[in-house]
Amino acid sequence: MDFDLPEETRALQDMVREFAAKEITPNAAEWSENEHFPTEVFTKLGELGLMGMLVPEEYGGAGSDTVTYVAVMEELGAADQSVASSWNAHSTIATLPLLAYGTEEQKQRWLAPLARGEAIGAFGLTEPEAGSDAAGIATTARRADGGWVLNGTKMFITNAGTDISQGVTLLAVTGKDDDGRKRFATFYVPTGTPGYTVGHKLKKLGWHAMDTRELIFDDCWIPDDHLIGEEGGGLRQFLSVLDKGRISVAALGLSLAKAALALAVKHASERHQFGRPLSDFQAIAHKIADIGTEFEAARCLVYRAAWLADQGRPHSTAAAMAKLYASEVANRAASQAVQIHGGYGYVRESEISRFYADAKILEIGEGTNEIQRNVIARALVREA
Repeated sequence: MDFDLPEETRALQDMVREFAAKEITPNAAEWSENEHFPTEVFTKLGELGLMGMLVPEEYGGAGSDTVTYVAVMEELGAADQSVASSWNAHSTIATLPLLAYGTEEQKQRWLAPLARGEAIGAFGLTEPEAGSDAAGIATTARRADGGWVLNGTKMFITNAGTDISQGVTLLAVTGKDDDGRKRFATFYVPTGTPGYTVGHKLKKLGWHAMDTRELIFDDCWIPDDHLIGEEGGGLRQFLSVLDKGRISVAALGLSLAKAALALAVKHASERHQFGRPLSDFQAIAHKIADIGTEFEAARCLVYRAAWLADQGRPHSTAAAMAKLYASEVANRAASQAVQIHGGYGYVRESEISRFYADAKILEIGEGTNEIQRNVIARALVREA
């Protein structure tokens, strides 16, 4: 068993680490405090070829594998979770449906600019009354005048209201089958389409520099060629790209635990009490040991899920396990790191406080951890 990353992946990871240290880390606190979406960073990520990592080169991407994507996420997320989570939403659920189900013309028109980093992408699934229950969405699409008319509201949508937002890929109900079951379809709605309104920016507990909004569709007409894939297959299409999204959120949790560990070790080494560094005290040393051990365990789960995906092997259960464990490790690591910092960790001027506020959403987004446990349990029972 070889646990070493390929040489090219390590080189890219080193490059991203240097980029993050120069362009992200020095500014992250200010972006967070001012709730500023750093457009300039995403433009530079595009210039580095990182905005389309999972997209083939023929459509402007890098054609990277999932393991390499996770390695890059480790560095971006350890610098700032807002930037990394925006990049994640763009790179997975916003672009992969276009890649998997779009026509050649749709890929050239919408996917290629996203992959080149000329714009940022969004995906609209969650609604005020539908989250974990994806099939419970109420946004509708009905045929009209050579196209579709959309009506409904999406909630907690990432990347839709920035100055480089190209549009949103969304799931809508198109009708019902003879047995009464809903039919779903995926559509692409460009920014500025009449009837499509981007709501105000939501004020969140964490991820302050990430753009998160409500989207309203009021008799929003789009032409027929904005349908992605086949009508009736929208929910299946969404679920088919969900595993990559879960792996990427697991990697986001891994990166947060990595940052929490580094900050905890740094503070414990530099802060003195009773004439000794905090790291000399067993109570503190044991916290550091626990964070480090759980980080390594999470790392194995995340990279295994990514490796299975790259091998074309079943990885749904592995992705759910990785997302579940890494997100909970991130929360424990951030909490313990704040405890090690003491009062300094509770003021917003401290770097660890930002990661602490960012941690909770990892147990909620991309399928709550309760949903992950359902997925894992069903798989284990089925295999028994």
